[in-house]
Amino acid sequence: MQNVRVHVYIVGKVQGVFFRQNVKRQAQNCGVYGWVSNLPDGRVEAVFEGEEVAVKKVVDYCRHGPSFAKVDHVEVFFEDYTGEFLFFRIVAV
Repeated sequence: MQNVRVHVYIVGKVQGVFFRQNVKRQAQNCGVYGWVSNLPDGRVEAVFEGEEVAVKKVVDYCRHGPSFAKVDHVEVFFEDYTGEFLFFRIVAV
């Protein structure tokens, strides 16, 4: 399997609904590494690294999020895989 890295921005009602915690759980369950953070403008930003199928699964989760979220749009940018992460974490702004 090929390793990939994606940088995503999630737009909608995605703060205050346990979005980051659920993304972290999904990433850990899929063996994906990186981080997730709230942005001051109300979006959520994340970087995912791992096997392509696993990363795609986490990105797909971001398209709907937890039950109280309302995702309007997800921007996905592919970047060069670095392998820099040892785990997945929530980053405070």
